[in-house]
Amino acid sequence: MKNIATNIYDWRPTTPFYYGWLILSTAAIGALIAGSVAQTVFGGIQDLIGQETGWNRKTVALAATLGTWSSGLTMPFIGRLVDRFGPRWIMLIAANMVGIGYIYLSNSNTLFEFFFAYIVIRAVAGPNLQNVVPRAVAVNFFSRRRNFAIGITTLNRVISESINIQAITLLATSYSWRIAYRILGIAAIPLSVPIFLFIRHKPEDIGLLPDGEKQSSTESKAIPQTTSLSVKKIISLKSFWLILIGEFVAVTATSMIIFQIVPYLVDAGMTQTVAAAALTIGNALGGLSVPGWGYLTDRYTTKRLAIVILTSAITMTLLLLFAPEGNIQFIVVIAWGIVTAVIFVLGTMMLGTVFERTSFGTVVGITGPSRTAAMGLGPYVGALAASWYGDYTLIFIAATIGYSLAIALYSSVQPRNTL
Repeated sequence: MKNIATNIYDWRPTTPFYYGWLILSTAAIGALIAGSVAQTVFGGIQDLIGQETGWNRKTVALAATLGTWSSGLTMPFIGRLVDRFGPRWIMLIAANMVGIGYIYLSNSNTLFEFFFAYIVIRAVAGPNLQNVVPRAVAVNFFSRRRNFAIGITTLNRVISESINIQAITLLATSYSWRIAYRILGIAAIPLSVPIFLFIRHKPEDIGLLPDGEKQSSTESKAIPQTTSLSVKKIISLKSFWLILIGEFVAVTATSMIIFQIVPYLVDAGMTQTVAAAALTIGNALGGLSVPGWGYLTDRYTTKRLAIVILTSAITMTLLLLFAPEGNIQFIVVIAWGIVTAVIFVLGTMMLGTVFERTSFGTVVGITGPSRTAAMGLGPYVGALAASWYGDYTLIFIAATIGYSLAIALYSSVQPRNTL
């Protein structure tokens, strides 16, 4: 009986391609489960929740902020766990907890219940299914194509959020947002099964090498096998802090705008459905572009491309500030989403220029609280600024300043071979 259980546990499909690609595809399921409470999705449906509950935008934005911060607090712990024990059980348990959480959220009747459910779900979903664990596994399975693999994990997240925006909007407008989350919660349970069956920790655990190299090849032997760095050593590096701060300001700027995109278009006269469509299209096309940026950073210099990306973000943000209402505004919002989607993973790509894969889960976990603090701070600060100033001008100006500061910080990062 024990042998049967062991055989079932160790079973994995034989693929005609490198197993790492199946890992990345399976991680997309986890991202789909977690995407229903992502900031992009929550920002897109905040008015639907407010109409049914009577809560204003600032209240819903506060839930998004606190939920995002709770996610960040768990990241160092999760990052260390995945480096040590692997992702398989972590992702399985998280997927089921998130599904149960959605059902509880759909039945919340008080503000306390709503906040409690959302905060707990975000704390579980974010690090385990969307960022820390999937990115660490991607880096474990890919070396030469590291940033391309990280880009695919971001594409998984963005596409899942785009699907969730449309699914929840459709179900909420036809029935209610409560029905939408109840259905998504029930669906999460069976979706967790392939995660458990296919996900593995490192290619070496299944007799492979990163990037699908052959065991006997000269290139494989050249792949560095370094020991894991201590937390003390990681935080002693100047480049670590430059990336940490640069990522914080860039992500704050981006999340500040993205959470206000739908209200920005609605206040300009567009319907909720049309505004959500602009967010969805921009988000989806932006996600498709991220692996392309990852491919380019694997071939060229990550730092130089980061400057190009952030400069483009400044340009598109200024266009949001001056775009006339109507079709042009709709198009500019989509273009802004395409350009800025990579910013949420740009800091992780920069970390890859400094740290090896044996410490990557720990590093991403340590930077997690800062990254998610930025993601949580952006929506609430943006809501306050829009309410105080009366429009979105202050948000766009602040984001432009933030992107400029990130350029200066990323430009000062030194790669690992010069540390």
